[in-house]
Amino acid sequence: MKRAFSALLLVATLSGCATSWVVDSDVKSFSSIGTVPTGATYRFERLPSQQADTARQESLEAMAAAALEKVGLRRDDAKPQYSAQIGARVTAGLSPWADPWLFDGPWGYGYGGGYGYGRRGFGGGWYGGPAFLPPAANPWYEREVSIVLREADSNRVVYETRARNDGPYNASAAILPVMFQAALQGFPNPPQGERRVNIDLATAARK
Repeated sequence: MKRAFSALLLVATLSGCATSWVVDSDVKSFSSIGTVPTGATYRFERLPSQQADTARQESLEAMAAAALEKVGLRRDDAKPQYSAQIGARVTAGLSPWADPWLFDGPWGYGYGGGYGYGRRGFGGGWYGGPAFLPPAANPWYEREVSIVLREADSNRVVYETRARNDGPYNASAAILPVMFQAALQGFPNPPQGERRVNIDLATAARK
């Protein structure tokens, strides 16, 4: 609740001031879809690990559903043309600009040797990384989201995309929905190779 409230407060603040916050995501997509029929439908598929915490998975699916709707896909669990498997992960670690002497020196916390930055990866987890940070630490958050679309009849993968973002702000409830939008940029014919997609957080929140 505290994270969600902080994220909403952040969005409200950005919406009311001249300064905007651009969420920059590194996106890589693969597609074998030529065109998507108007009103194409999908349903969500969950991995066994994602079924263990339905509340968090439903929250992620709501974020992804909003992004999928923006590119013309409509959720229909009864008669889907596609199945959508999504993943998201947030890891917390030490800021790359933190003072290494403070944490690894003879009077420091030994942070670098015990925790590191956390490994990036996709899956059903909502949060990964250390359970706590030293009081003086300057935290850094790495986020990733992924979407895999399959044909419902053949189970053939027809679209795969993932987006990465990192920064000092603990506002994943506001950032992850924008990252799902970034991951679907160019759907169904995205540019080849990895690309940077920038989306203004306040503008996205108003849409």
